[in-house]
Amino acid sequence: MTAGQTFELTLERIALIRRMAVAWNPEGTGAPILNPQAPYGSLDRAEDISNVTGDDEGTDEEHRALGEALAVFVANATLKPGRYAYHNPLAKLPPDEMLDLFRSGETGTSPEHITFDVTAEHLALVRQLSVRWDEANDVPGVDPRHPYGGSADATAEVKRILGETSAGDPADLHREMQPALQILLRHADIGPGLFAPRLGATA
Repeated sequence: MTAGQTFELTLERIALIRRMAVAWNPEGTGAPILNPQAPYGSLDRAEDISNVTGDDEGTDEEHRALGEALAVFVANATLKPGRYAYHNPLAKLPPDEMLDLFRSGETGTSPEHITFDVTAEHLALVRQLSVRWDEANDVPGVDPRHPYGGSADATAEVKRILGETSAGDPADLHREMQPALQILLRHADIGPGLFAPRLGATA
């Protein structure tokens, strides 16, 4: 995308964003990423996309466009602080190298339903997430080495964004970006339209 161009966030792209399954990339300092096996909730990525778009031919192109769509959504969608519940899209998926922070280390299972309190601090952080395309995993995600676009020290970045008076533990707040982002994608308000491109650098 060149300077002056805009990105179209369509109703179909918003619908696919609502279906995204957010996991945790353990690389670097760690960061949210779409589950590479099932970015839209099932193991058949192409069918997930075509079921929404009605186009069986352009699923790969649409999948790539959803990286920009996710960046635009995170930067522009609005959500109020509060308690939210959601169906965990990772619960029935086989564990892989991308983690679910709610999965039990003892049983290997993850709860089907999650309730989480989203605070103003979470929302301030999620707005700053550095969304980029992860070439190695072929999905969009947050840069695990510079998750907020600045220092590689995630806790220092959390303190910078929230200020030293923040009551939350910076390390905990950073790890809570997995459920906070999942809730944003499910519940935040945004309409279709043209937006300035936001996607960061590739991996």
